[in-house]
Amino acid sequence: MIIVVAPGQGSQTPGFLAPWLELPGALDLLGSLSEAAGVDLAAHGTVSDADTIRDTAIAQPLIVAAGILTLDALAETDHLAKTAGIAGHSVGEFTAAAGAGVLDATDAVRLVGIRGRAMAEAAALEATGMSAVIGGDEADVLAALETNGLFPANYNGGGQLVVAGPISGLAALAENAPAGSRVIPLQVAGAFHTSYMGSAVEKLRAAAADVNTNAPTKKLWTNRDGSIVTDGPAFRDLLVGQVSSPVRWDKCMQGFEAAGVTGIIELAPAGALVGLAKRALKGVPTVAVKTPDDLAAARELIDSL
Repeated sequence: MIIVVAPGQGSQTPGFLAPWLELPGALDLLGSLSEAAGVDLAAHGTVSDADTIRDTAIAQPLIVAAGILTLDALAETDHLAKTAGIAGHSVGEFTAAAGAGVLDATDAVRLVGIRGRAMAEAAALEATGMSAVIGGDEADVLAALETNGLFPANYNGGGQLVVAGPISGLAALAENAPAGSRVIPLQVAGAFHTSYMGSAVEKLRAAAADVNTNAPTKKLWTNRDGSIVTDGPAFRDLLVGQVSSPVRWDKCMQGFEAAGVTGIIELAPAGALVGLAKRALKGVPTVAVKTPDDLAAARELIDSL
């Protein structure tokens, strides 16, 4: 059972889309996605610098568009149809929704454009941020968060927890890290996946209310609790609520294991999720599709079914 996973914000690097635009039809597809998102994705994916594409309003549609280009390339050779499931991390859930047929690709990117702008606006209201906590006992880490007025944002598994909240609280956590842990500040605009994103949830909910949805065409896991969602409107609602609730990628990986997953392909801009899988799902083959050159390995893994 081969599944596809879609990365979240932070996976982008300057120029990473350039090789993808050499594929037949890719530039036209990206043009339609750019129009839907209200962002010049071709320019930001090829010539914009790291600071520019770190902007939440740009990074999010850029990442989802890259995933959609990868899905399109796999579909061209009918390999996507042979995969049995899909899941996305944070904004990658919109990529997954497109890959599972829950949302049309243009609707997915349009909503992500709104999501990114709304989250950037919410982040500007207070001085907040995020840090990765690597290692340590989870109970000790969670206790330290409460002490410093912080919140768990991404349970990534493999001994990695991303936390969020006021900048002052993140600094205090770094100064007195829980035993056996390291605290690494992340270059993001605010406390995503926490109550600080409440205003963004309302804006996305209003935009998503009338969007057409379909039942998933393959297994589709949710960040909410790692369960499989079979209803299109229910997944749309989960996409909205996810903006201010923790990402349970650890639960998603537990769901993959329970379903008997035998291979994982990560869509562009890939690397982070297969890294987590190598620690939490030892022995499961993975392919990180970073450029079109990696498509051959992805197709080979799919054909190994």
